Amino acid sequence: MDTGTIGAISTVLVTIAFFGVCFWAFWPKLKKRFEEDEKLPFADDEPKTKQQPVNEQPDNNQTDDRK
Repeated sequence: MDTGTIGAISTVLVTIAFFGVCFWAFWPKLKKRFEEDEKLPFADDEPKTKQQPVNEQPDNNQTDDRK
């Protein structure tokens, strides 16, 4: 096999892989799964119900050992 044949075979294989990924990504039966997967980055976010005001002082109940 020369380099031209290897190049042609690899081109055909990459083209087949590309179309395979395209068919998989746009297959109608997988649409619901992909819609759920697109929300995954936001799944761990918890709503912040109690926010601390910016000018609020920290608790002074702790003892200060730096004297």
